[in-house]
Amino acid sequence: MAAEEPILSPDQRKPTNRKAMYAALVIGAVINLTFLIGNHTGRIEDVFVVLASVVLVGLVAADVWLRRAGLR
Repeated sequence: MAAEEPILSPDQRKPTNRKAMYAALVIGAVINLTFLIGNHTGRIEDVFVVLASVVLVGLVAADVWLRRAGLR
Protein backbone atom coordinates (compact mmCIF):
# COMPACT_ATOMS: atom_id res chain seq x y z
CA MET A 1 0.00 0.00 0.00
CA ALA A 2 2.73 2.49 0.87
CA ALA A 3 4.49 1.82 -2.43
CA GLU A 4 1.49 3.12 -4.38
CA GLU A 5 1.24 6.49 -2.64
CA PRO A 6 3.08 9.38 -4.30
CA ILE A 7 5.75 11.19 -2.35
CA LEU A 8 4.80 14.81 -1.82
CA SER A 9 7.44 16.92 -0.21
CA PRO A 10 7.01 20.71 -0.11
CA ASP A 11 9.55 21.27 -2.90
CA GLN A 12 7.65 18.93 -5.26
CA ARG A 13 4.37 20.83 -5.07
CA LYS A 14 3.44 23.53 -7.54
CA PRO A 15 4.25 26.92 -6.02
CA THR A 16 1.44 29.35 -5.35
CA ASN A 17 1.11 32.51 -7.36
CA ARG A 18 2.50 35.14 -4.97
CA LYS A 19 1.17 38.14 -6.88
CA ALA A 20 -2.34 36.72 -6.79
CA MET A 21 -2.02 35.99 -3.07
CA TYR A 22 -0.72 39.48 -2.32
CA ALA A 23 -3.47 41.07 -4.43
CA ALA A 24 -6.17 39.02 -2.70
CA LEU A 25 -4.90 39.97 0.76
CA VAL A 26 -4.63 43.68 -0.05
CA ILE A 27 -8.06 43.72 -1.70
CA GLY A 28 -9.45 41.95 1.37
CA ALA A 29 -7.91 44.62 3.59
CA VAL A 30 -9.46 47.39 1.47
CA ILE A 31 -12.86 45.69 1.57
CA ASN A 32 -12.51 45.40 5.34
CA LEU A 33 -11.82 49.13 5.57
CA THR A 34 -15.00 49.90 3.63
CA PHE A 35 -16.89 48.49 6.61
CA LEU A 36 -15.90 51.66 8.48
CA ILE A 37 -18.41 53.55 6.35
CA GLY A 38 -21.85 52.99 7.75
CA ASN A 39 -24.53 54.03 10.13
CA HIS A 40 -23.17 52.56 13.35
CA THR A 41 -22.60 54.62 16.46
CA GLY A 42 -20.11 52.51 18.42
CA ARG A 43 -16.39 52.64 17.75
CA ILE A 44 -15.40 49.21 19.05
CA GLU A 45 -16.27 47.69 15.65
CA ASP A 46 -13.88 50.13 14.00
CA VAL A 47 -11.02 48.88 16.16
CA PHE A 48 -11.56 45.28 15.07
CA VAL A 49 -11.98 46.20 11.40
CA VAL A 50 -8.76 48.21 11.37
CA LEU A 51 -6.95 45.49 13.32
CA ALA A 52 -8.06 42.83 10.79
CA SER A 53 -6.87 45.01 7.90
CA VAL A 54 -3.52 45.62 9.57
CA VAL A 55 -3.08 41.88 10.07
CA LEU A 56 -3.78 41.20 6.37
CA VAL A 57 -1.33 43.83 5.18
CA GLY A 58 1.16 42.64 7.81
CA LEU A 59 1.01 39.13 6.36
CA VAL A 60 1.93 40.50 2.94
CA ALA A 61 4.76 42.59 4.38
CA ALA A 62 6.12 39.69 6.44
CA ASP A 63 6.07 37.35 3.44
CA VAL A 64 7.87 39.88 1.24
CA TRP A 65 10.47 40.49 3.94
CA LEU A 66 11.05 36.77 4.55
CA ARG A 67 11.42 36.07 0.84
CA ARG A 68 13.93 38.91 0.39
CA ALA A 69 15.90 37.69 3.39
CA GLY A 70 15.93 34.18 1.92
CA LEU A 71 14.20 32.63 4.89
CA ARG A 72 11.21 31.34 2.99
